[in-house]
Amino acid sequence: MRNYHKPLIWLASASPRRSALLDQIGVSHRVRAVSVDEQVLPGETPLVYVERLAVAKATALAGGLAASEIAPVLAADTAVVVGASILGKPRDRADGLRMLALLSNRTHQVYTAVALHHADRCECRTSVSDVAFRALSAQEMSSYWDSGEPADKAGGYAIQGIGARFIERMAGSYSGIVGLPLFETAQLLDRAGWRWCGREEVLAAEGLPG
Repeated sequence: MRNYHKPLIWLASASPRRSALLDQIGVSHRVRAVSVDEQVLPGETPLVYVERLAVAKATALAGGLAASEIAPVLAADTAVVVGASILGKPRDRADGLRMLALLSNRTHQVYTAVALHHADRCECRTSVSDVAFRALSAQEMSSYWDSGEPADKAGGYAIQGIGARFIERMAGSYSGIVGLPLFETAQLLDRAGWRWCGREEVLAAEGLPG
C-alpha cells in the first residue's frame, strides 16, 4: 500500500488515466479531485477554455491544502473540438450519440491543458492533436454507447479503449488525447525544479518494496 503522508505532488483529478500516465513517467503523486464549473463561457475559444479550467482546478486544490499537505499541484482539462463546437462529457445517451455522429468521417481536434501550481505560481501548457475518425454506422455508435465506455469521456470516446477501432489516423500527442500530455507535463515539472527519480527512488518515496 502506498504511503501518502508526504506526496511529491498532488493530482487534482479523479481520472485513473491521468494517474496512470504520471506513474508511467515515474512521478509519485496523490489524487484529490476538485469540482469546478466546466461551462463554456460566451465567446470562449477551445484554447482559453481548457487552460482556464486546468488553472482553476490546480488553484482550487492548492488553496484547500492544509499546511502539512503543501506540495505542487498538477491539474489538466481536455476538450474535443469539432469545427467551432467544444464537446465535453455526454449528458446522456442522446447527447453521446450526437457527439459520435459529429465525429464520424471527419477530423477533429483534442485540446488538453496541464497546469502546475507551485510556490504560489501557476503555469500552464497545452497540447493540440488531430484525430481522424472513419465513417461510423448507426449500429456501431449505438453499440459503442451501450458498452459504457463513452459516458464519462470528453467527446464521448476513449482512444485508449474500444474507441481506438474508429480512429483512422492521428497527429500530435497520444497522451494528450488520453488526458495528460506528458511532454508538456515534464516541461512544467522541470521548470519547477523537479528531480527526476529512478525506479528505486520512486518506490522508496511511496513506501513500496523494491
